[in-house]
Amino acid sequence: MSQPTMEQTEMKTTGWETAVSTFPKILIGLALLAFVGYFVVYNMYAVALFRFPFDYDQGEGFELMDTVLFSQGEWPYRDNDSYPFYSSNYPPLFHVVIVPLVWAFGPQYWTGRLVSYLGTLITAAAIGYAVQKAGKRWWLSLLAGLAFLASNYVYHVGPLFRQHMFMVMFETVAVVYLAHTIEQEEANGRSSPKRLLVVMLLLLTAGYTKQLAYATVAAVFIFLFLRQPKRAITWAVPFAAVTGLVFLWINVSTDGYWFLNTVTANINPFVPGQAEGLFRQWFRLHTVLTVTAVLFAIYQLYFERLSIYSIWFVVAVVNSVTAGKWGAGESYFATAIAASCILTGLTFNRLLDWAKNKPLTINHLQLNISHLAVMTAVPLLFLFQARQMFHMPTHTPTLAAIANAMGYPSQVMIPPQTSCSAPRAPEPIPYVDSAGVSLLGRLPTAADTAAGIEITEHILLGETAAFSEDAGFNFRAGREIITNPTQLLNLYNNNQVDLTEMLAMLNNQAFDTIVLRAQFYPPPVLDAIGQQYETTDLVQMNGFVYCIMRPR
Repeated sequence: MSQPTMEQTEMKTTGWETAVSTFPKILIGLALLAFVGYFVVYNMYAVALFRFPFDYDQGEGFELMDTVLFSQGEWPYRDNDSYPFYSSNYPPLFHVVIVPLVWAFGPQYWTGRLVSYLGTLITAAAIGYAVQKAGKRWWLSLLAGLAFLASNYVYHVGPLFRQHMFMVMFETVAVVYLAHTIEQEEANGRSSPKRLLVVMLLLLTAGYTKQLAYATVAAVFIFLFLRQPKRAITWAVPFAAVTGLVFLWINVSTDGYWFLNTVTANINPFVPGQAEGLFRQWFRLHTVLTVTAVLFAIYQLYFERLSIYSIWFVVAVVNSVTAGKWGAGESYFATAIAASCILTGLTFNRLLDWAKNKPLTINHLQLNISHLAVMTAVPLLFLFQARQMFHMPTHTPTLAAIANAMGYPSQVMIPPQTSCSAPRAPEPIPYVDSAGVSLLGRLPTAADTAAGIEITEHILLGETAAFSEDAGFNFRAGREIITNPTQLLNLYNNNQVDLTEMLAMLNNQAFDTIVLRAQFYPPPVLDAIGQQYETTDLVQMNGFVYCIMRPR
C-alpha cells in the first residue's frame, strides 16, 4: 500500500519542481518581449525620421550643411564675421562618412540619420558581444544590448542627424576590443601591439567625431597605466602626437578657424541646475543599470582588479557633468549608459555562475535554490528597468492600449513652444515618456511635413535666402544656408565674433524673410530683427511655432 503513495508523492514533487524551474524562463521571455518591444518602437521612430525632410532637432540642418561642404571639398570651419556667417563647431569624421551618401542622393536628412541609427545598432551589438563573451547566455547578452537601445536618451537622439551616437559607437567598440585584447594577452602571455594599434585608431576616430570622447581616451590610458605603466606611456606619447598633428593640420588648413570654432566656441557657461536635473533624471530612468554598475565597480575595487569597463563607467559618469553646459543635454550620458549595460550583463553573469557552482537545496529537492533565485531576480530587475524607461508613441489604437495597460495615458497635453509668439493652449500629443515632457521622441506627422513645405513657400515668395534658425527650409528652396545661430551665440558670449556686417545687412533689410524658432541668435541680432522686421505668419511644426517675418 505504501509503494503507490510514494510514487504519487514523487510525481507531485517532480511536477512542482518543473513548474518552479519554468517560472524564471517565463520571466526571461517577458523581459525579452519588453525590450524587443522597445526596439520595435525605436525602429518606428527612426523610420518616421528618415521620411521627414526638415529639421526635427534644432541644428540637424547645419550638420547636413557641414556634410555638403565636405562633399564639395571645403572645410566648414569658417569666418563667422562675413556673409554667409556660417561655421561648424564639430569635428569632421561623422560628416565625412556621410559624404558618399550626399554624392549619391543629394543633401537629404535621412543620410545622416541613417548613419547615426546604424551606429547605435553597432554599439548595442558590441555591448551584447562583451556580455556574451563573459557568460555565454544569449538571452542576457540580448537584454544588455537592447537595454542600451531602450534608454529614453538613446531613443530620443539615436536616429537624429547628430554625431554624438557615432562617437559612442567608436568608444564602445574601442573599449570592448581592448578588453578582449588584454584578456588574450594575459591568457597566452604575449603582447598584441597590432590589436592595441586598432584600439588607438578607434579612439582617434571617436575624438574626431566629437570632442567629448576625451573621457574614454582618459579611461583607456588610466586602465593601461594601472596594468603596465611603461606600456601606457609608450602608447600615450605617439597617440598624443598623432592627435596633435591632425589638429594642427586642420587648424593650418582653415587659417585658425578650426581652433576658434571647435574649442573657443565650446567654452559655454555651466548651469548647475541643469546638471543636477539631468543627473536625477538619468538615475531615475536607468536605476537598475546604474546601481548594478556601481556595485560591480565597488566589488572590483575591493576584491579584484578594476576592469576597463568599471574604469570607463566611472570616468564616463564623472564626465557627464558636462551635460550642465549651455547647449548640452541628455545625450552626454550615452557613454555612461553603454558602460552600465555591459557592467550589468557582467554582474548578472557572475551571479548566475556563482549560484550554479554553489548549489543550495532544501529537503533533498533537485532544485538549486540559489540559482533559481538569481534566475528569477535577473529578469525581474530587467522588467523593472523596462518600466522605469517607458516611452511609446500612442498614435495607433494598439499602442494606446499598451500604454493604458501599463498605467500610462494614451496622450499627454503639451503646449507648443512659442518663444517668438504668444503662448498657446496645451494640445494632445500621442506620445508618452517617463522622462517627462520631451520635445524629442514623438513621431513627425504628415501635418508637420506640410508645415515645413508651407514655410518653404513663404521663403520662395522672396528673392533671397531666408535668415533662418533651421537650415531645412533653405535647403528645400535651393537657397544658401545663412548663419548657424547657436554657434554664433557661443562665439558672441566669448567675445569672438564681429557682428558689424550681419547687423548692417539686417538693418538694411537685405533678407526678405526671417524664420525664428527659439531665438538663439545673439541679443544684438534679435534687436535688429525686431526693429526691421515684423511677424506676418505663424506656422506650427513638431511642437514649435515658427515666426515668419518680413521687412517692415
